[in-house]
Amino acid sequence: MSANPTASEYLLLFRNNAWYQNLAPEVIEESMNRFSAWADQLSKEGKLKSGGPLETIGKTLTSRNVVTDGPFAESKEAVAGFFVIEAASLEAAVEIANGCPGLDVGQTVEVRSFTTDPFANEIAQIAASKDC
Repeated sequence: MSANPTASEYLLLFRNNAWYQNLAPEVIEESMNRFSAWADQLSKEGKLKSGGPLETIGKTLTSRNVVTDGPFAESKEAVAGFFVIEAASLEAAVEIANGCPGLDVGQTVEVRSFTTDPFANEIAQIAASKDC
C-alpha cells in the first residue's frame, strides 16, 4: 500500500470472527470456498490490493503505558479480517463488498475510504515520525 493512498482505495473490514459457530462442517467449508473464490476473482480483476484474516487475540493500548489483552469487542463485532480494494467510488466499493459470501453466514462488512484530508495525512506523518 502506498504511503499516500489514493481516493480510489477502500478498506473492507469483515466483522464477526465467530461466524462459523453452530454451522455444520460442510456449510463452513462451502462458505470458505465461496470466500476464497470471491477473493481470487477480485484479485484477477485487479481490485484486491491486499488483505487477510486477523488473529482473535491481540493487545489493546488505551494510553502510552497501558497495554491490555484484547480486543474485547463481542465476537460478532470483532474484526475478523480486512481487504484493501480499488474502486471508482464509495458506491462501487459497497457493490464489491456486497458480493462478500460472509454476509450469508452472519458477517458484516464495513466499507471505509482512506482520507485525502491533508490535515489527517499531516497528523499521520507526525505520528509516524514519533514511532506511535
